[in-house]
Amino acid sequence: MIGKFQLNTINQGDCIELLKNVPDNSIDLIFADPPYNLQLSGDLYRPNQTKVDGVDDVWDKFDSMADYDKFSNEWLKECYRVLKNSGSIWVIGTYHNIFRVGAIMQNIGFWLLNDIIWVKTNPMPNFKGTRFNNAHETLIWATKSKSSNYTFHYHSMKVMNDDLQMRSDWLIPICQGEERIKVNGQKAHSTQKPAELLFRIILSTSNPEDLVLDPFMGSGTTAAVAKRLGRNFIGFEKEEFYIKIAIERINKTSKLSKDLLDYKVEKRKPKVPFGNLIEKGFVKIGETLYSNNKKYAAIVQADASLSCYGENGSIHKISAYILKKENNNGWTFWYVIRNNELISIDQLRHKYEKDFILIKSNKIELRIKQT
Repeated sequence: MIGKFQLNTINQGDCIELLKNVPDNSIDLIFADPPYNLQLSGDLYRPNQTKVDGVDDVWDKFDSMADYDKFSNEWLKECYRVLKNSGSIWVIGTYHNIFRVGAIMQNIGFWLLNDIIWVKTNPMPNFKGTRFNNAHETLIWATKSKSSNYTFHYHSMKVMNDDLQMRSDWLIPICQGEERIKVNGQKAHSTQKPAELLFRIILSTSNPEDLVLDPFMGSGTTAAVAKRLGRNFIGFEKEEFYIKIAIERINKTSKLSKDLLDYKVEKRKPKVPFGNLIEKGFVKIGETLYSNNKKYAAIVQADASLSCYGENGSIHKISAYILKKENNNGWTFWYVIRNNELISIDQLRHKYEKDFILIKSNKIELRIKQT
């Protein structure tokens, strides 16, 4: 339970009223796809005179800009309240609303991290030929404050992008084919977002078991992707029709196994100096370190330096000297012999962290909770 809501449920009602029942600082990630207030007038037809199935839903209409601003301010204030200090929020929109929404977010106190441009690889044409083809939407990614310790899996996103830094322009097609949910041959929801978009958002800025909130759940894309990625979710939605579609979709979604969700490329090397291994007896003074093929050897000195062929220096300097390089990572070069087997000193470093650093940090955390 989170407040009055069970986890992994979609709740019917007005999002502003429902948000009031969510506890302060309880949500890890918010994705919001609010009404865009498109301000469309009249029907739009293609050159062959077939009607364009656009967004003309009642929930997207507001009497004035002031009414839309009031609505935006109210739901965003509640999102600010329920978001954890370590959490983040994504809001998507078009030129009709995103600039007003962004200003309101800044006025409330959100700290903007990025604006992401979702470039639609298959956009709807501008049939009238009176403007540029509107081929993108804008997402604002923000945290609760400038000092928020938010989640961002930078290295995983880089790997996803063929080892290039992930950029802020994302080329993703709009829903098409089997992904587009239809009822009686018509779109079930006029603004259904592609699962690929939510996949990237949830994967990059949350962790397994985190709680994801979508105040405008619609056809359930956020919930379905959150479930697949091992996250919990809470959704709010006014329309019973959309809730039914979303629940059917969620029930058909399978959760990935935990081992597939581990961010292995995000693992950081322990910040353990070589001298710590000597102090705790993981490596002995006077012991011999070897290269992985035993071709090279060095003797451990009391000051944690190595002596090799008349040269003295750190594990990094001596390994670089042997390899005739400017620099080298000594942690992956040197090994010790244990039970007649070569064991990497990097492996000893991880054992040191597990035996001493993690235990110490757990004790500190427990002491803080007790006080």
